[in-house]
Amino acid sequence: MTIKVGDKLPDATFNTMSPDGPKPMTTADVFGGKRVVLFAVPGAFTPTCHNTHLPGFLEMAGDMKSKGIDTIACTAVNDVFVLNAWAKQTGADGKILFLADGSADFAKKIGLEFDLTGRGLGVRSRRYSMVVENGVVKSLNLEEGAAVDKSSAATVCGML
Repeated sequence: MTIKVGDKLPDATFNTMSPDGPKPMTTADVFGGKRVVLFAVPGAFTPTCHNTHLPGFLEMAGDMKSKGIDTIACTAVNDVFVLNAWAKQTGADGKILFLADGSADFAKKIGLEFDLTGRGLGVRSRRYSMVVENGVVKSLNLEEGAAVDKSSAATVCGML
């Protein structure tokens, strides 16, 4: 079942990088009592994710926060070390919260996974963005194909 507007996010645990190393964060930790923009990419350092999707959120982070967003978070089916390196390399460290969904558990629970094992990439998350208030999905922008239109930072910011 695919998550939809009005649904509560399921219980899941992500890995994040802390000064002391990898640290688990639950959906309650990330979304509880907060207004969060979450965007998902199929993979860190992949061309569209790296060159188009993430940079838009980094550029518009201030605008989103000025419109009442507490946290901007990115999830990907990568391990926490890859996401940490991506955050540092792009200058997003400390500006965007990176949520490693290494085994695609969260993507599967919300029905937004897709299988790229035939291309050697394993199970990945579909590309989307959503606004979540206290764990409830208020908007969901799901992409079809390789586009970054519906899930872009500009689209999300225009909806806030």
